[in-house]
Amino acid sequence: MVIASALLSPNSASTAVPHPHSGRDSRYWDAALETQSRESWERLKLASLKSHLQHAYLGSPYYRAAWYAAGVHPSQLKTLDDLRRFPFIDKKVVRDRQLAMPPFGDICAVPERDIVYISASSGSTGVPTASPFTQQDFDDWIDYEARQFWSSGLRPEDRYAHSLNFSLFVGGPCVLGAQKLGALSIHAGTLPSDRLLAIIQQFKATAIWTTPSYAWYLGETAIKQGIDPARDLSIRRIFVAGEPGGSIPETRNRIEALWGASVYDYYGLSDIFGSCAGMCEERNGLHWAEDHIHVEVIDPDSGEPVAEGERGELVLTTLKKSARPMIRFRTGDIVSFTSEPCACGRTSQRMLGVHGRLDDMLIIKGVNVFPSDVEAIARKDHALTGEYRLIVRRVDHLDQLTVQIERTAAEASADADAELAGRFSHQLKSIVGISASVEILPPDTLPRATHKAKRVDDQRQGVWG
Repeated sequence: MVIASALLSPNSASTAVPHPHSGRDSRYWDAALETQSRESWERLKLASLKSHLQHAYLGSPYYRAAWYAAGVHPSQLKTLDDLRRFPFIDKKVVRDRQLAMPPFGDICAVPERDIVYISASSGSTGVPTASPFTQQDFDDWIDYEARQFWSSGLRPEDRYAHSLNFSLFVGGPCVLGAQKLGALSIHAGTLPSDRLLAIIQQFKATAIWTTPSYAWYLGETAIKQGIDPARDLSIRRIFVAGEPGGSIPETRNRIEALWGASVYDYYGLSDIFGSCAGMCEERNGLHWAEDHIHVEVIDPDSGEPVAEGERGELVLTTLKKSARPMIRFRTGDIVSFTSEPCACGRTSQRMLGVHGRLDDMLIIKGVNVFPSDVEAIARKDHALTGEYRLIVRRVDHLDQLTVQIERTAAEASADADAELAGRFSHQLKSIVGISASVEILPPDTLPRATHKAKRVDDQRQGVWG
């Protein structure tokens, strides 16, 4: 492991020279870029997009054929709104094209000799879906990770434990961003909890990155070992991703109280690169990698854009990634955005959290229900552990929702459980707009997640017709 003595240039992954826009006392990794006007952001994105579409058209057989069939051409792009003429793609298209033209698919726009790295996600077929990178793609990604870590307050004097899976997972190499800014970086990976806690203690780690569920689980595990995370450990920053919890105030507050640390929500996806957005020290939304990825938020049914601040499906278009351009990629994530300037001085668009996924969304008696909506209630009530599970059944052609939640008390009377269930049910009805059966369970009944938590047990058959 290396400890960088100086910040690296954003254009070089190997030359240790001072970063041209930042220093130890600077708030920004690249002040000119991060604080530019919205008009400058739009001009930058449009120029990048024109070049990127041309690259995709010339290099990718898939895009060339798909755009010809749709009657569009890169030369027709005059404004960012013109991108809406181009067809969507989604995970199924990416997977199908890889299977049709192995190993990387004909969405790729460079020859294989230019590909130096791949991440992979499993997908529903069990066949890993690769995400390829050229050297420049990889360097751009890692420089953005350094910028994002810097915006969250990570500095060269920190000791950072990277506790994400390294096995083809796109979040693994993000640790190189921490190294690039000069932090001592511990490539912990998915170690057993006891071992990870020992390493955190031994090296007095000040920051860690994991999922919200695992941050809670690891803190609970520490307490069971007689370790008070807030008093006995040195963690002061926790970066979380992979689940909506980091942007749910109630969840974030519980984790912060447990650890005595600040929680920063990050967002990424394997189809593009590691973390594409993250919270600055203001922690009021996730700043987007706007010089790398253009964002649309659409109505999932009509495909039309929704108003700023409204919930819709996230659609992403790469602006630089040359190995496999992603043009109007439907992520399935339900999000909302704002372009209002942040108090930190950065002017990039901010994502106001991931509210859920289309494939996690439950429709109960006509009401859209996301696990994150239920989580906000479960985490807020300190008579509950915060763990929960949603069970959906269809009885006599009607959908019935059961919410299982744990009380913190090891023992309780039937009356106390009934009162707790009634209180939760009332809050659920008031906030989410649905009625549910609520089951109160003893603490430690529900399984704890060491990666992403599985919150929904949908027992209906033929839900989607």
